[in-house]
This record gives sequence, C-alpha cells and structure tokens, in this order.
Amino acid sequence: MLFFELIKALILGIVEGLTEFAPVSSTGHMILVDDMWLKSTEFLGSESAFTFKIVIQLGSVFAAAWIFRHKYLEMFHIGKYAPTHQAGLRSKPKRLKLTHILVGMIPAGVLGLLFDDLIEKYLFSLPTVLIGLFLGAVYMIIADRYSRNVRNTVSVDEISYFQAFVIGLSQAVAMWPGFSRSGSTISTGVLMKLDHKSASDFTFIMAVPVMLAASTLSIVKHYDYIDLSHIPFYIIGFLAAFVVGFISIKLFLKLIQNVKLIPFAIYRIVLVVVIAVVYYVIL
Repeated sequence: MLFFELIKALILGIVEGLTEFAPVSSTGHMILVDDMWLKSTEFLGSESAFTFKIVIQLGSVFAAAWIFRHKYLEMFHIGKYAPTHQAGLRSKPKRLKLTHILVGMIPAGVLGLLFDDLIEKYLFSLPTVLIGLFLGAVYMIIADRYSRNVRNTVSVDEISYFQAFVIGLSQAVAMWPGFSRSGSTISTGVLMKLDHKSASDFTFIMAVPVMLAASTLSIVKHYDYIDLSHIPFYIIGFLAAFVVGFISIKLFLKLIQNVKLIPFAIYRIVLVVVIAVVYYVIL
C-alpha cells in the first residue's frame, strides 16, 4: 500500500513540474489529477496534503532558479557573472537589474500579503478555477493576436521599468487560481511589446522570488501540519517536480518563440471542458 502511495506522490511531482511554469495552470491540473483521481488527502490528510503541494511547488521553483542562476548572479554582481564593460564605451550596455525584478514583484507582493487568507478561503473552488482557466485562455489568445503586428523587444535585458511594473500587475491578477501566473504575465509581456521568449524569460526570473516567498510563508503558516512520517512523500514529490520542471522549462523556452500562446490557450479550454464533464457529469 505504501508503495502505491509513493507512486502517487511521484505522479503529483511530475504533474507539478510539467505545469507550474507552462501557461496551462498547475492548479487546474492538480484538480484533475489529484482531487479527482489520486486524492492525496486520503493518505496524507487534508492539511498535510496542502503542505505537500507547497513543497513540490518549491521543486519547480528551484528548477527555474537553477536555469536562470546566471541572471541572478549577474544582478548581484557575483563572480564571473558580474557585468563587464569595455573600456572606451560611453554608456553601459543594457541589462536586467535587480530593481526590475523588485518593481515587478511589488503588486503581487502587496496584494498577496493583504488578501492571501481570503484567496485561500474563497477562491480555491472548482468553479472559480474553471473561470480562471477560461478567462486566462481568452487573454492569451488576445495577446497572440495583438503581437502579430507589433515589433517586439527581443532581449529580456532591454525591458523597461514600466514594462516590468505592468507585467507585475498581471502577476497579481494571476493570484486568482487557474488564471496561471505564467500565462497572464507572458501574455502581458507580449502586449507590452516584448517578444514571447523575452516575456517568458522575465516571467520565470520574476516568479522565482515571488513563489519562493509565497511558498515559504505558506509552509510557516501550516508548519504544525507537517508530519515526519510524510517526509518520504515530500522528498519524492519535490525531486520529481525539480527534475521534470527543469526539463519542461528548458523545452518550453525553446518552443515558445515558434508555437506562441494560442496552442496552450486551446489546451486550457479543452481542460475546462474535461474537468467540468468529469466533475459535474461523471462523478
């Protein structure tokens, strides 16, 4: 019995790694895979299952942090990643700065502190997640349609503070479960005249500190529900999310410039239909 429960933890880690940074909503997939199929609450308990999902989310966050480690080290001027400037140049080359990330983090950070408890209490329901999935898909389609006739910024190092702030605002909107943080911020980046790759880069770089802070806060709040007997589940789920997250982020960044957002939006709409049919018709 324990073996099959560990397999469930592995599957949930894989799902988390595949969906956390793709613009498809990890929340929606967790509803489909866990709430409707694996039911981690049955072998972990409701509160411990919630903590488990936070822990495996950290696996995906650390994967993104490792992929973009050179950018973070560059922002802090650490070692060989510190920016260098050729002698004789009148102006410094453009680069992404820590202040860009801080500006982008402000909206979600402030709203998260103010409304985290309310969001957790009132918005984590199936109907609200389905609404978020659908509206997020529509937003992605609009962004893709708009970007066809716009000349876009082609490097994340060229992003302006205004672009960073507006993208940060959309990250705050993505606090609505199902809307998808990456879906909303990449779409907003495209609408702010970034190309798809640059918008994705900034989205992932900015998401790491935001998600790390949010996950740490959630773990602290639910610390009393961590059961030492569940540590093997946490470790397996975390490692699966890290490895799969690393692979999926790398693959996504290679594909996004060519496939754009509409295929992901269509997939989200199909997912809404599948979840609605399974939950309201079959179950």
